[in-house]
Amino acid sequence: MPTEDAGPIINGLPSRFPDIDPEETQEWKEALDLLIRDKGEQRARYIMLSLLQHSREQHVGVPSLTTTDYVNTIPVEAEPWFPGDEDQERAFRRLIRWNAAVLVHRAQRPGVGVGGHISTYASAATLYEVGLNHFFRGHDHPGGGDQVFFQGHASPGMYARAFLEGRLSETQLDGFRQEKSHVVDGKIQALPSYPHPRLMPSFWQFPTVSMGLGPINAIYQAQFNKYLHNRGIKDTSGQHVWAFLDDGETDEPEALGHLDIAAREGLD
Repeated sequence: MPTEDAGPIINGLPSRFPDIDPEETQEWKEALDLLIRDKGEQRARYIMLSLLQHSREQHVGVPSLTTTDYVNTIPVEAEPWFPGDEDQERAFRRLIRWNAAVLVHRAQRPGVGVGGHISTYASAATLYEVGLNHFFRGHDHPGGGDQVFFQGHASPGMYARAFLEGRLSETQLDGFRQEKSHVVDGKIQALPSYPHPRLMPSFWQFPTVSMGLGPINAIYQAQFNKYLHNRGIKDTSGQHVWAFLDDGETDEPEALGHLDIAAREGLD
């Protein structure tokens, strides 16, 4: 029987074959339609995945399943109950993402044109927000505050969050990356491009740009914390060091060059 267009090859297998019994094929399709109608999409999905797995066990040439074993994670049924209000946190996250994107977009307006990184924070917003809401401890914590090395290109998200909290003004956000030129009422009203403790000592704790400085400094900070604790100078056992890496930062030699220190000393 002549075949139609052979179609693409998926996982080394042709994706299109001649239908030698259209009536039987239609019966199988109708059976699947009935399964979906009577048992629902979830049950139909389970049956189809089971059939695919069984087909592979019987050495029928079907594409492999892409689901792999859990590594460095846990199944859904083992997850603890989320401690916050997921709907409320999601709503805040959307507001912050939007304001961060508009902040960068405004910095590209005619006459300014400095721009910024518009997608860095958007792609990692959930990580930052879960950390800020549930993990990172402030300086007033009894065990000492955590030390967080924010990825430099994600600074618009931190500014947008501070604006939502009322710690930064709209005028300041409108001066993003214009530390020398955005003058309002005779005063500079601007925000630095990246985490800059000297320009904003009450806001930023660590500089993390140029790329790669955050990871290596986080390792040295954790090493120093452990030194202070082991020498009895300061109890740092309740403090954690967090480092955010993004935008291909692990391609920088500084980012991975001192992982041996972190591994050797069991740094946290």
